[in-house]
Amino acid sequence: MTIVLTPVWSNGVQKLKMEGTGPKPVPRGTVPAAHNESIHAVRCMAQLRSKDKAIEKFIYLSQLKHTDENMFYRLCLMNMAEFTPIIYTPTVGDACLQHSHIFRRPEGLYISIQDKGKIGSILRNWPRSKDARISVVTDGSRILGLGDLGVNGMPISIGKLSLYVAGAGIRPSSTIPICLDLGTNTQRYLDDPLYLGLRHKRVSDDVMTEFMEEFMHEMSVNFPKLLVQFEDFSTDHAFLYLEKFRHRYPLFNDDIQGTGAVVLSGFINAAKLSSAASGRPLSEHRILFLGAGSAGVGVAMQLMSFFKLQGLSEAEARSRIYLVDSQGLIFDSRGPMAEHKKYFSRSDYHGPPMTDLVDIIGHVKPTALFGLSTIKNAFNQSVVETMAALNPRPIIFPLSNPVRLSECEFHDAIEWTQGSVLFASGSPFPEESFNGKMLYPGQGNNMYVFPGMGLGAILCQTKTMTDSMVEAASLGLADSLTQSEKKDDLIYPRLERIREISAFIAFRVIRKAQEEGVDRLTDLRALSDDKLMKHIQSRMWNP
Repeated sequence: MTIVLTPVWSNGVQKLKMEGTGPKPVPRGTVPAAHNESIHAVRCMAQLRSKDKAIEKFIYLSQLKHTDENMFYRLCLMNMAEFTPIIYTPTVGDACLQHSHIFRRPEGLYISIQDKGKIGSILRNWPRSKDARISVVTDGSRILGLGDLGVNGMPISIGKLSLYVAGAGIRPSSTIPICLDLGTNTQRYLDDPLYLGLRHKRVSDDVMTEFMEEFMHEMSVNFPKLLVQFEDFSTDHAFLYLEKFRHRYPLFNDDIQGTGAVVLSGFINAAKLSSAASGRPLSEHRILFLGAGSAGVGVAMQLMSFFKLQGLSEAEARSRIYLVDSQGLIFDSRGPMAEHKKYFSRSDYHGPPMTDLVDIIGHVKPTALFGLSTIKNAFNQSVVETMAALNPRPIIFPLSNPVRLSECEFHDAIEWTQGSVLFASGSPFPEESFNGKMLYPGQGNNMYVFPGMGLGAILCQTKTMTDSMVEAASLGLADSLTQSEKKDDLIYPRLERIREISAFIAFRVIRKAQEEGVDRLTDLRALSDDKLMKHIQSRMWNP
């Protein structure tokens, strides 16, 4: 029987359709059907779809990756929209919560505070050290919006690296998932007999900093071509270690820079649609953030670029951005505040504390409302209707992950704005029909940016990841919409084009690294744009 597998679409999900010409004599030497990879692909998808719980699908795909890596990534590429919510957000959040209970076998490196003084010897045991190009490192202290999970945060590192492979063609053998075990302050894990990590509270900041100095030094010595991505460190530590190490090693923080880049890209496209409806110049947009942690402040810093691109000064750009934390609007005379919040603290407000979000919206009159608060339903009907009353096309981005922590759901935003909302979320929502028109939610998914940004940094062997390189990745994503996607008012491109998008972003990142003189592989400078793009595509691994 001749088997043909054809990608087809059904309810927004790409699936494999199997067609055959009927039974025929099997030539001698033909691979038995039991070992036919095309048939096995259908078998694997059938097994995956037989699971009725997302966590069971996660476990199945993890096992498939261990036993048949090529098949896992082949199916991932053919079913990107279906796989991504399983191996990444939102299901990876549940996988982290249950990591010690669903654990099957080690994948990656667990490095604990007890290894201090001998981290180098541990890294030298990594079996593919010469291939190492990218590592995602977490200490599990602030996983998504779930808090301090300790070593249960390891699935975040594993999942992110799977997306580097699927989304940008990074070779699986060149990836290193790492979880740093510095203790946990979550008592239920310390009491859990199955918990995989050390059973003590987190170490002091001074001890952690000594540990991180040794860790980063040994990483650079043992893996000299490695790019490091910091992931889900607590807010203070995220800013501290990004600033401490970014100028010494090829390094970026995905929560601060990756999230900022993908949101900037979506905002650029949303702002154009909003301004087209209102007639308001792009430079006059105002952005209100609910949430002032590392992600919120990181995104706000990145969005400064939007206003600077419109010709505004740094002070003018900063004046267009407002932050709200658990105590309300952040302003100077409110009192002491964390260091990372001070840059966006308002000096032009001197009234009483303002804590009600509807009141704050009435005061600020924002065109865009962003949520990075992990407060479910924080953007309630009153909040969204107030935004719609101020703007013909309000921009509302509830970005907290996973879905159960999202500030607003797509169908509610549509109903409360009568279909006028420009919406992007952190986790996926299905498209909705409204008044006979299909509306598509954007997903401010870091997967759009970090694989291509990492690929570009690796290929040019960057010395450091500069702010301009991150901005180049963001602008590259914004420019990657097709005419068809623009016609549907999409804010982000369709995820099925992720390889094409990643190559485009890698191109922009490499050219910016060359412009700033931080590329170590200078031979790429001589390539024409066309040849550089072909070089990037040729280096992308395919299963």
